[in-house]
Amino acid sequence: MSRLIELAEKFYRDEYTDSVLYSRLAKAEKDERIKAEFQRLAQIESDHASFWYEFLKRRGIKPEKPKIGRFHFTSVFVLRRVLGAGAVASLLEMGERDAVKKYYRFLTEYSSEMSEDEREKLKSVILDELEHEKFFREEEKTFHTENIRDLVLGMNDGLVEILGAVTGLSAVYPNRPELVGISGLIVGVAGSLSMGIGAFISVRSQRQVNEALREKMEVLFRVSPERAREEIMERLIEGGLPKEIAEKTAEELAQKGDAVISLLIGENNENEVRSALYTGLSYLLGVAFPVTPYFLASSSLTALPFSILLAGTVLGLVGTMVALLSGISIRKKALEMVSTGLGAAFLSYLFGRLMEAVFHVSAL
Repeated sequence: MSRLIELAEKFYRDEYTDSVLYSRLAKAEKDERIKAEFQRLAQIESDHASFWYEFLKRRGIKPEKPKIGRFHFTSVFVLRRVLGAGAVASLLEMGERDAVKKYYRFLTEYSSEMSEDEREKLKSVILDELEHEKFFREEEKTFHTENIRDLVLGMNDGLVEILGAVTGLSAVYPNRPELVGISGLIVGVAGSLSMGIGAFISVRSQRQVNEALREKMEVLFRVSPERAREEIMERLIEGGLPKEIAEKTAEELAQKGDAVISLLIGENNENEVRSALYTGLSYLLGVAFPVTPYFLASSSLTALPFSILLAGTVLGLVGTMVALLSGISIRKKALEMVSTGLGAAFLSYLFGRLMEAVFHVSAL
């Protein structure tokens, strides 16, 4: 019972906090459509908080009014100002997705400890959260949020890879910081171009594959509706539907034409040029942090701790951003990114010392 109460108290705090967040976002939002949606969501989340409040009261617990932490709210509003509505949509959509998973797990694990009325109300709460997720997913498409992820992850790649490079080179050229800095920049520019081109090719290739599949399905529907029906049935059976159900479903779907094609193939509206620019330029931005100290210090070993400190700080900030965009623990993600980045730098330094010892190149 204690675990059930603990979870219910957490859900109450989360729903109450979300209702206040949506209410404040509504007050600050200029777009009337989104403003109205935030107001509606604030009311729904308030109703959810009331459900958990009553859930706890029935079990002899009277929860205190939650204290609203400033950090989360401030982070959301900063994201809204700096990165636009897309970042907020991504953050909130991820949060709703996380809530759906937690509520479903709670429903399956503690179903026997809940009344029939509570089970039905919780199912209704889950449906509300799914509807919220759908709304924010649509907003993500509008604001091209996938490019915000390109920016964050591209910067992370640039930071980790170039920090490792300059750390390793510091062991080889301890008295040539400018050489380490220039080498880091060269590797960084090459990496930026590689990442940008890779993103361009990846998005473009996916678009071409989808277009080819769409053309194939369109030909099938026009030339041989029967073969199209068989194709749909095969996809449904591969998805786990029993054959008899797949046959009936395919028969009905085969009459829908373009709607079925979109369902089977999906849409890919990501722009390859924009994706390449976000990825490449953010990678280059990440390069600047570990490289800069080498152009200011008198020796590589003097520049190294400043490079690590600067890169580690930015990695922590990037980790916080990733956590906010993914709805996961900020502390865990920031610690993970800092530890892996600095761990890679340490191993690179050891490898640099090994190369220096084997080839005696430090004097070059």
